[in-house]
Amino acid sequence: MNLKVKYFKYMGLKRLIFLALLGIISCSKSNSQGESDEPIQGVIEENILDVYASDYWDNAELVWADEFEGSTLISENWTFETGDHGWGNNELQNYVEDDNVEVSEGTLKIMAKKVEGFPVGAKYTSTRLNSKKQFLYGRMEIRAKIPEDKGNGIWPALWMLGNNIQNIGWPACGEIDIMEYVSFEPNQMHFSIHSTANNHKNGTQITSGPVKLETIEEEFHNYGLLWTDKYIKFYIDDIENIALNFQRPAISNSENWPFSKPFYFLMNIAVGGDWGGLNGVDDSIFPATMEVDYVRVYQIK
Repeated sequence: MNLKVKYFKYMGLKRLIFLALLGIISCSKSNSQGESDEPIQGVIEENILDVYASDYWDNAELVWADEFEGSTLISENWTFETGDHGWGNNELQNYVEDDNVEVSEGTLKIMAKKVEGFPVGAKYTSTRLNSKKQFLYGRMEIRAKIPEDKGNGIWPALWMLGNNIQNIGWPACGEIDIMEYVSFEPNQMHFSIHSTANNHKNGTQITSGPVKLETIEEEFHNYGLLWTDKYIKFYIDDIENIALNFQRPAISNSENWPFSKPFYFLMNIAVGGDWGGLNGVDDSIFPATMEVDYVRVYQIK
C-alpha cells in the first residue's frame, strides 16, 4: 500500500473518532440541561417489557409490605389524618388519632364509634390512615374484612391519592379506589377511578358499579390493583379475576390520566356522607370494625 492511501485511511479514522467523541459530548450536554440519566422507578420496565403479556406480573417482586404483626401500628409506615369538617362529602365522623385503631392477632382494626353522651346522629369518631410511602406502578394488594352487616350508615374504603394533592387539589391529583363499600348495600363493593375528567362530583367517574361479593362482611378477601403506564386493572382475590379494566386514553393528559406519578395509600371508615348516608345512619351498628390483614406492593424489577 502506498503512503498516500495510508495517509487518507489514517485521516478518515481520525475523523470518525472525532465525530463519535463530538456525539458523546453533545449527548452529555443535553442530559445536563434536560432529563436526568437516573431511571424513574416503575417506568423503565414499561418501555422494555410487554405489560400486556400473560406472564408480565409473574415477574413482580415484593418491594414493601405491612403485615400488622405485633401490638402497635408501625409509625414509620402510617400517619393519621384528622378532622371533622365533612371531607368534601358531608361526612359525620371526626377522624382522631390512636383511639380508633388496634393491632392484634395479626390484623389492623379500624373502628368507627358512636360517642356516648351526644344526641342520636350527632357525633361519631373514626380513623383515617395514610401511608408515608408512595408508589408508582405495580401490583397493590390489600387483604381485608369489611365490618359486620348490622345496618345503614358506614362507608369503609381502601384507596390511593396522588402525592401532589396539596399542590393541585382533588380531583386533579387523581384517586384510585381499591375497595369501597356502603353498608346500606350489603354483599357488594365498588372499584372506581377519579380524575378531573372523570369524577363522582360530575357523575362521570370510571367505576365497576356494584360487584357482588356475598361473603364480604364475613370473610377476608384480597382487593387488588394492577397498575402500569398503559392501564389500571382491579381484581378480587386473584389477579385473573378482573372486575374493572381502565385503559389509558389514546389521547391522554393530566385531566384524564393523572396516573403517571406516585400515589399513597389511605384506609378509613367514614360515617354518613353523600353516599354512605343516603339511607341514614343506624346508631345500633356501632362500634363498626374493619380488619386489615396486610398491605403489599409488588413491582417489576
